[in-house]
Parts: sequence; C-alpha cells; structure tokens
Amino acid sequence: MFDCIIVGAGPAGGTAAYHLAKRGHSVLVLEKESLPRYKPCGGGVSPAVQEWFDFDFSPAISVKVNSLRYTWKMEDPVDVQLQEIEPIWMVRRDIFDHFLIQQAQKQGAELRDNTEVTGIEFKSDRWQVNTANGPVEGRYIIAADGAKGPMAKWLGFKERKRRLAGALEVETPAPANTDPKIYFEFGMVKNGYIWNFPKADGYSIGVGTFRGGEPQDFKSILSEYGQMFGIDVNASKQYGHPLCLWDGDQKLHTQNAVLAGEAACVVDPMTAEGIRPSMFSGLKASEAIAAALGGDKNALEKYTKVMTEEWGTDMKWAQRLAGAFYQFPKIGYKAGVKIPTASVTMAKILCGEMRYSEAVSYALKRLSSGLIPGRG
Repeated sequence: MFDCIIVGAGPAGGTAAYHLAKRGHSVLVLEKESLPRYKPCGGGVSPAVQEWFDFDFSPAISVKVNSLRYTWKMEDPVDVQLQEIEPIWMVRRDIFDHFLIQQAQKQGAELRDNTEVTGIEFKSDRWQVNTANGPVEGRYIIAADGAKGPMAKWLGFKERKRRLAGALEVETPAPANTDPKIYFEFGMVKNGYIWNFPKADGYSIGVGTFRGGEPQDFKSILSEYGQMFGIDVNASKQYGHPLCLWDGDQKLHTQNAVLAGEAACVVDPMTAEGIRPSMFSGLKASEAIAAALGGDKNALEKYTKVMTEEWGTDMKWAQRLAGAFYQFPKIGYKAGVKIPTASVTMAKILCGEMRYSEAVSYALKRLSSGLIPGRG
C-alpha cells in the first residue's frame, strides 16, 4: 500500500516522485520501458527548473548553450547571444529522465520499470493499479504517462482540451570541432518550425507543426535542412511522435488522482517546449498529493486551480502569439524575429527568465503593424 503511485517516469513523474519521497511519503513509480530508455525529444531545458530542486543537474546535462541562430528558408540569419542569463541546457532524455528518477530513489521512492499498467480500479479509498507483473495499491495516483498513455482515459478524462501536434526527429553525429549553437528555421515548414539542438557529440534535428493544416513531407524537409550542416539525416533512424499542446484550461483532478506532464496537455503551443512545463506540473502535483495526504480535502481541486492560474494564464498569451505568428510567418519573422529585442525576448522565454504575458502584447502590436502597408 503506497501513499502515491506515479505512472510514467518522464520529467513530470520523476519530479513528483522526488518531492513526494523527500517529504517522507511512500512512492511507487511504474514505467513500461526499461530505464534508461531512448525518448525522441529536442532536449532543450530551461535552466529555471534548477530552482525547484536542491541537487545539481550537471551530470544530466549534455551541453550548455548561450548562442542561438534563427533563419528563414535557411537564409537571412539572426544571431542571438544570451548574456547575463543562464545558458539553455541541452539534454539527452534517456540520461536526464533516469537521473531524475535516481534522485527520487535516493529519497526513498521505488521504481518498477519494464512494468506496463494494464488497468485501474478504485476501491472505496484507494486505487488498485493492475500491471503486467501483478496489482499494486496506492491512496493516490499521478498519471504522467505522456501524450499516448491510456491513464487519462481510464481516469475518465475523455474530452481533454488539447491540440495534438506532430514531430519527426533524428539524432545524428555532428562534424568535429562544431561550436554548440541552437538553430530555429522558419519558412520551410507551415505552421511550425525546424530545430537543430546540439548535444556533446551530435545534433538532434527535428521538424514539427503545431497549428494543424495539410500534411507535409517531413522527411524531405528534414533531408533538405540537414544539407545546411553537411549531414545526411536519412543515414540515421528517424522518430515520429505526437505532442499534447495546451489548448485551454481544464480540470486536471478526479477521485484521488491528478494528471501531470503531457497527459495534462501542458506543452507550450508557441515553442512546443515540454520538459519545463511537465516538471512544473509534477512539482505542483506532488504538493497537492502531499496536502491531500495531510487531510486537505480540497487539495486536488486546488491543483487544477494552480495549474490554471500559474501555467494556463501564460499559455493563453503563448497561444495568441502562436496564432498570429504561424498564420503569417514571413511577417512574423520580419517584424518579430529580426528585431534584436524581440529575438532576445524569445530567448529569455525559452530560458524561463520572462513570461509571455510580459512580452506578447508588444509582439502582437508589431505583428499587426506588419500587416498594414506603410507600417512596421
């Protein structure tokens, strides 16, 4: 009998497990894959997450990057240097996720990987979680099993507000003596962008669309983009995966259970950043479960409210910016990205140094002026 069973060992699950175990609660993490496991992901992490933990993430960081370059159809580059703020972390998810779980284990959390959850049942005051290796019981559940996981549906969240986006990604070796730099390419893909995130020994190159629209040939787009770096992306395995973008506030709690991470649809609709919001939801979920275990009958309801006020409020601004930028990307590039202050502002948002609410009003005014002849 555990105080809390967490399904999923990604950033949300690992964060929740760490903080609950650190508070002295009995925690079981169930993960269907064997850890460490490969996870297709650009691997960009805002250094702001460090403030939520009392241990050093350095062993899990592949490289820190303070240089960014934006391009339009592989030309018209805009270079940004992050100054006086912490560089963006580049991580490999197999290492990063496992490291976070290991910190939770040091606090007393139990991990059962290679253990797929097959169903759940609520029994008067506890959850029975059925797995391929037998049933386990817990007073509370945190469903952190990702965009494709079944937990949300099993818990009764049948009509979640979410925008499903698609991405295709490839890990490839980088040429020797390459300076680490983050690349964003706009113009080659509709309703999204291409990225190249450096690692200590290679690149993570991917393409994603975040606003729907007609199907696009991601493989051909990636192949053409790879030529800019002198690499053949077709020589490496390519991974397609869905993203659960935030698409409106919603209820994230039910009977003795909450959703966290991509299961809670917290991914940034503008940048598709997912690791930081997932960790934030894991942190807030752990606080809610701890309060509930302490006798607060409204703790889980408060979790939904906290996520709405502290994450959803800013995501409304992100969604407005995404709607304007991806509808008119060329104007967005000219009136936004190419303005030095705007590109630095977006870098600060990626670093967690600034909220959308602080920046988007000005950005939307610039985009609007760019649509009016003679202005901008």
